[in-house]
Amino acid sequence: MRRYKVRLSESEREELKSIIKKGKSPAYKIKHAHILLSVDEDTLNRTDQETAKSCHCHINTVANVRQRFVELGYEIALNWNQPKEPPRAVLLDGDGEAQLLRIACSKCPEGRSSWTMQLLADRLVELKVVESISDETVRLTLKKTKSNRT
Repeated sequence: MRRYKVRLSESEREELKSIIKKGKSPAYKIKHAHILLSVDEDTLNRTDQETAKSCHCHINTVANVRQRFVELGYEIALNWNQPKEPPRAVLLDGDGEAQLLRIACSKCPEGRSSWTMQLLADRLVELKVVESISDETVRLTLKKTKSNRT
């Protein structure tokens, strides 16, 4: 028993066939069109295993396309590739990066021969540039700006 049942309208079916026939769309979109046509309850009604085998993809891909179609709609199921938003917000904007570089280029703290990533992160928190930041984020930011701390 399938949890998510795909039922395409005639216009959706025609559009999917057109996408496949033209072959001008991105590969993932053509694959999703094949999947939707294969699992349509009113026409082929293939199982996920059969569809995955015929489309040369993983069974989870078929299940995900089917689920997106039922929960989010036709357009999203067809055009889904990757989320457009980054997974996290950027911690250091331009001003934050400038302050980080200013600190990194300044004289190191008393008793130290150079700045460490953790010291830089702690100083950014002390100056209330950010609420919290890891030393790895500091390292990646300095690497991105091609800053040489020596």
